[in-house]
Amino acid sequence: MKTTFFYTITPADAGKKISQFLSEHGYSSRLRLHLRTTPDCIFIGETAVFSNRILVDGDILRVELIEKKGSEAIVPVPMALDILFEDDHVMVLNKPAGMPVHPSQGNYGNTLANGIAAYMEEKGVDFVFRAVNRLDRDTSGLLIIAKHMLSSCILSDQVKDHAIHREYAAIVCGKIDDHGTIDAPIARKDDSTIERVVDPERGESAITHFKTLAYNDHADLSFIRLLLETGRTHQIRVHMKHIGHPLPGDFLYNPDYRYMERQALHSVYLRFTHPITNETMEFHAPLPNDMAALFPNISCQKTEVFT
Repeated sequence: MKTTFFYTITPADAGKKISQFLSEHGYSSRLRLHLRTTPDCIFIGETAVFSNRILVDGDILRVELIEKKGSEAIVPVPMALDILFEDDHVMVLNKPAGMPVHPSQGNYGNTLANGIAAYMEEKGVDFVFRAVNRLDRDTSGLLIIAKHMLSSCILSDQVKDHAIHREYAAIVCGKIDDHGTIDAPIARKDDSTIERVVDPERGESAITHFKTLAYNDHADLSFIRLLLETGRTHQIRVHMKHIGHPLPGDFLYNPDYRYMERQALHSVYLRFTHPITNETMEFHAPLPNDMAALFPNISCQKTEVFT
């Protein structure tokens, strides 16, 4: 599997080592090590060079990202995929509820990774599965897939720098405040490998902002949008339970299935910078039917609520 990039060196970059230039263009230290230890992957013109080579104005630098191993352990399983965007570098999908992202014990053939493996196989494209953001099995909505090592590096840095703007839509029990911020550390619950709890002593910092858009007085449910400052496991689900407004249908934190058969949580809006073109990318995933049925008249904004 090979992905090729060309760079024309300008006076501003002349005099730099190739390794420095690549670092400034998003290549992580791990990826630069990969290039140093892979023969014939860095070229000036048609000549293979080492990464300590000094660049000269007008050089044509060619970098070939070569991966000898794909995700062979992921079994291709044909399935319907809701692909909102795809190019050679990135893919954005709308994941349905009930579908795990990665294979795990008990989930070998029913994951998003299996479906993408089959999709790539049909296109005759080698495949390494790289999900940039995480969604729980029963959380629906927008997910970013990096299609090669460089886009993965750059998008991972955007995640670390909080440069990917992700908003969620959720339905919670009770009538919640118009807006608020929950600042409550989250830790793994004792004697559990899955469940999390608010724990001021052992927990890692976790901050969630919410705004209320509608209230269903018949069912006593509120429709909210959320923005995370941190990305702790189950953060929204744990925080909403902590303030007394858990998500209906949440098998771990509120197993009340009167209104929903899964947690009422949806990744609804996404904005990020394209890792290669630097274009601003913006996506919206409509509410799934189970959530929309509880708020049929909601105007679910196609733009960001938090600015």
